[in-house]
Amino acid sequence: MNRTRRVATLTLVTALTLGGLLVGSLTACSSSRTSESTGEYIDDSVINNKVRGQIIGDKDLSIFPIDVASYKGVVQLSGFVNSQAAKNRAGAIAAGVSGVKQVHNNLIVK
Repeated sequence: MNRTRRVATLTLVTALTLGGLLVGSLTACSSSRTSESTGEYIDDSVINNKVRGQIIGDKDLSIFPIDVASYKGVVQLSGFVNSQAAKNRAGAIAAGVSGVKQVHNNLIVK
């Protein structure tokens, strides 16, 4: 009887430990207002690369140093361009990329 009780206790402790590890792992991958989950971070990396690729591929914008950053699907453009038309074009390109929820166009016209 004593051995059976020890086995039951050990099984319960093991189950609780594994359950705690599972919950801890899932919590570490979730996002909050101020942090991204692993999936969101990867999604933002893909969005950044797509926006950069589109800007580099645009013959009128590829000459400008435009920085692209995103957080939870919100893209921020920064840098310098020569005209309001170029600023608007960069914003439109970023907004047209799949996964982009919003664009903060902080480009400065010199």
